[in-house]
Amino acid sequence: MGEIKKLTILHSNDMHGDFLPKTVDGKETGGLTRLSGYINKVRAEKDNVIYAIAGDMFRGSIIDSEYMGLSTIDLMNNLTPDVATIGNHEVDYGIAHLLFIEKCAKFPIINANMFVTMNNTRMFRPYINLEVGGLRILCIGILTEEVLASAKQEKLVGTFIDIEEAAKEVGIICDNYRTVNTDLVVLLTHIGLEQDRKLAELLHPDWGVDLIIGGHSHTFMEEAEYVNEIPIVQAGTGTGIIGRFDLQYDVDDRQLKEIRWRCDPINEDTAPKDPIMEDLLDSYRTETDRKYKRVVTRFARKLTHPSREQETEMGNLYADAIQWESSFDIMMMGSGAIRKKEMGPVVEYQDMLENTPFDDKLWMLEVTGAQFRRMVQHIMRDEAWLGDTEFYQYSKGVRIVYRKSTHTIEELKFRGEDITDEQRIKIALQNYHYQNFDEFLGVPLSEVAANMKPRCVATSVNNIIEEYFSTNNGLDSHVEGRIVILE
Repeated sequence: MGEIKKLTILHSNDMHGDFLPKTVDGKETGGLTRLSGYINKVRAEKDNVIYAIAGDMFRGSIIDSEYMGLSTIDLMNNLTPDVATIGNHEVDYGIAHLLFIEKCAKFPIINANMFVTMNNTRMFRPYINLEVGGLRILCIGILTEEVLASAKQEKLVGTFIDIEEAAKEVGIICDNYRTVNTDLVVLLTHIGLEQDRKLAELLHPDWGVDLIIGGHSHTFMEEAEYVNEIPIVQAGTGTGIIGRFDLQYDVDDRQLKEIRWRCDPINEDTAPKDPIMEDLLDSYRTETDRKYKRVVTRFARKLTHPSREQETEMGNLYADAIQWESSFDIMMMGSGAIRKKEMGPVVEYQDMLENTPFDDKLWMLEVTGAQFRRMVQHIMRDEAWLGDTEFYQYSKGVRIVYRKSTHTIEELKFRGEDITDEQRIKIALQNYHYQNFDEFLGVPLSEVAANMKPRCVATSVNNIIEEYFSTNNGLDSHVEGRIVILE
């Protein structure tokens, strides 16, 4: 065995504006102050440390949305990552704004497969070579069109269409920029665990990819998953956890001799506070508290939204609130549009906006019963249970019974009656889902539009929610069998 060099790679993904600590079992958990403290501690203890972010720094908090991501970049600058890649929510404030924000970052943001469609010019640096302790690490950023649904209206911007094209791009970069001096190749992806598996299978061994650090699917992993002999990892979501590789590299043999990976919790036992980060965070929090800390309503009790792939208390509440006194029959609320796991009983304006940060238009469409059945069948496909597809919460009156093992809808009712193929139903969707109708719902929008011209019935979903909350105190909601999944 030749000379061994040690390298530690820390990584986060899908922080989504989770900047402030929470109290869990009486212990302060998460938040940027302690996350920064943990990173600083490891950098002080170890000689060779890299900190990487695998996308979706933005969205989820008032501190982020109030400053349209500029506050987030300021806070991330103080975390001093060595490299970050683009997530799908980085484009939420628009491509032009993202390019402006990228100029404000004091750390490299890489992406190999977002490009300007006019001339196929890459929008970002596709890779970066990091040199740490005599080791040279080639990092490549990957985001595919499957997760970039929010940028569908950006006609001048595209990504390589699928995972196969993304794999080819990795090969192009490795063939051109991986040199005899390259010790490790790391893919920073934001495509979800299932797509990471597919990508790993397509990577040629001669490209020399050593690690895949991912995001997007918010997957909490207990150990690295190996596909095509490449370890794939992801560190859940938020700031209450951080991923950590401890590697040993044989300089003479030019290969990894030991790979150890784990996730560490970020709490008062594991991470000291970083006072500089705390002061910066407090300055933003003081400004937003002054504007947003007012009580909107009080629920009867704390309501929950534990998982996207099931009927939830908050899902029912929000779908009912938007359908309330409306001109449509069924509100289909995207499960992912509800961001908090729990809320209440006291609901402040800040809580309300953080829970539904993707405020947009509301569209009404008319579907036949047969089309609605096809939509439900598509929503319930196998990929739904992996967290890779859009799932929906339905307003009152809907009952869906679906059996996973046979892929069959055993019951489809509205207001106690079976939905017939010829029946006409008016549904409502937020603009994000309307713009991605064909992909998310499995029925062509052109086919549905033939029934009735789609109509924008509201310009702000949060306007509806705020009015409903402020005029209804003591709101309560229960899981009542609107969606029943049989194994």
